[in-house]
Amino acid sequence: MSSNLPQETQDASQGSQSRQPTSHAPSSTELSSLKIRIQQSLRQFPDFPEKGILFEDICPIFRDPARFSDLINALVLFTAKENGGPGKPDIIVGLEARGFLIGPSLALRLGVGFVPVRKQGKLPGPTETATYKKEYGEDVFEIQADAITPGQKVLILDDIIATGGTAAAAGSLIRKLHGHLVGYVFLLELDFLKGRAKLDAPVWTLLSGQKEANKDI
Repeated sequence: MSSNLPQETQDASQGSQSRQPTSHAPSSTELSSLKIRIQQSLRQFPDFPEKGILFEDICPIFRDPARFSDLINALVLFTAKENGGPGKPDIIVGLEARGFLIGPSLALRLGVGFVPVRKQGKLPGPTETATYKKEYGEDVFEIQADAITPGQKVLILDDIIATGGTAAAAGSLIRKLHGHLVGYVFLLELDFLKGRAKLDAPVWTLLSGQKEANKDI
């Protein structure tokens, strides 16, 4: 009997195996390209909502279906474990309010659940609460008491990390419900405010943010 068929099968198998280690390269290149397009869509407004703040406006992303699709595609790649991300969670938790713009779409793409964290008094039924400090006082976050099943892997998502107070409060809510907090993902980070120092789980930031306070305003 001829041995050509087994040899061809073996060669095909070896060829497939030799290509596997480089499979991440296209996704890395694609992610870099997506980040550039998303960053170019952002706008900055000085002295908003108060003097001395340079506001990062993500709204133009959502006006353009192609750019919105870019954002979700980027987050899918960015959060993938093979690209250094946290991997697929069981639940994505979005923070009021801009986390609601991104979280449900990402959750749908990943095939996982979405849970909102809202300001106090906006969720029906039993809730857990967490207080966080703001520059002019305190505020309260809430999550529905049955939103997270104990042991579920939870990824918290928001647009920007500044002082880290809201994200830390959301993290405490996940732990109150005995969820497994795998980390936080943000689009941007205001590095000079050192908000990630308040967070006790890994932090991933999609885009480069503001490294220092704006000295011109």
